[in-house]
Amino acid sequence: MATSMITSDPAADEGRRRGLRRMRTLAVSLLGFAAVVYVATLDRDGFLGYVNAGAEASMVGAIADWFAVTALFKHPLGLPIPHTALIPKRKDDLGRGLQEFVGENFLQEDIIRDRIGVATISERVGRWLSDPANARRVVDEVSDVASIGLGKVRDEHVADLVGQALVPRFREEPISPLLGGMLGEMVRDDLHHGLVDLALEELHEWLRENPDTVAEILGERAPWWAPPRLNEAVTDRVNRELVRWVGDIRDDPHHHARRAFDSMLAQLARDLLESPDTQQRTERLKERILDHPQVVASSISLWNALRRALQSSLKDPEGAVRERLLTEVCRFAERLLAEEDLRRRLDGIAADVAVFAVDRYGTEVTAVITHTIERWDGKEAARRIELHVGRDLQFIRINGTIVGGLVGVLIHTVSVLVA
Repeated sequence: MATSMITSDPAADEGRRRGLRRMRTLAVSLLGFAAVVYVATLDRDGFLGYVNAGAEASMVGAIADWFAVTALFKHPLGLPIPHTALIPKRKDDLGRGLQEFVGENFLQEDIIRDRIGVATISERVGRWLSDPANARRVVDEVSDVASIGLGKVRDEHVADLVGQALVPRFREEPISPLLGGMLGEMVRDDLHHGLVDLALEELHEWLRENPDTVAEILGERAPWWAPPRLNEAVTDRVNRELVRWVGDIRDDPHHHARRAFDSMLAQLARDLLESPDTQQRTERLKERILDHPQVVASSISLWNALRRALQSSLKDPEGAVRERLLTEVCRFAERLLAEEDLRRRLDGIAADVAVFAVDRYGTEVTAVITHTIERWDGKEAARRIELHVGRDLQFIRINGTIVGGLVGVLIHTVSVLVA
């Protein structure tokens, strides 16, 4: 069902309306002037004969062009002449034609790539981001949007993700090959040594600062019949030896205990990859963990803790996350300005994305033209279009009046010469 045109600017429309009236008045005035001259010079010879012929042709040209311009928007003089009021009657056909014109002449791959290349998008982005105020603005906007987005994720969303997506996927996927491969790579690259060093350092420090706790633990396991003084001496000696032993392992990268631990990890990695018994035990452990009701609750708690930390840093103008983002944005801007190859690659990516979008959605984009015009009321569409372009169309009437007069003089001259 056709609807009225979409909203317009009343002030701008009033200005267009005044301009249209002025040009119409000028065109009609020229027609009237030609008519007066024609009547005044009727049946005259000599020079006035030329003037009369020119005035006659001017009237014909003015009336013909008035008819042509008027026929675009309505029936001239209200008469239902065929092939008039073209816009109200054929607006849908005109919309489809405009859609095809845009698609065939603008949404083409060569044109898109050429325009993106001329636009030098990457270089402009680099220059814009090189301004510290603009870089800060980008970081502020990204931080605000990210903070709002994090706040929109509710606990039930996380629970659904873990319970309905991750846990079923973990159940289906054998975990032993994954753990075995990761553990084997970690051992081969000595990635675990840093963690071992940290654990030994913390353990040595705890043993050294908590001898009473160690003595209490060892005392609980001493024979009931052993004398207390003997127990104290033994536990004290065991504690000192334990502190010394852990310290030796910590300080000696090649300690036999470290080699034994490395060997144990390597064997575990092989068993996870090759031993059916180890793989079965690992899968059973995985199932027990996934069946535990605390999995979802722990995931929600972990997410909330991470979200609070991120939001707190994102909201702080001097926070670590914002400062890091600002640093990376500034570095990216410097690279854009300094590296031509990077700009060329990014412009190529932008062109590829634009071409893909046009290939996939270009028809839907241009179809908006047809769908929108089909919704317009025909008479209202004609009035609105005339309001926007009618002033310029009046020049056709003016030019028709002037050119018609000149052609009339020329024809009269030829007629006199032939006679």
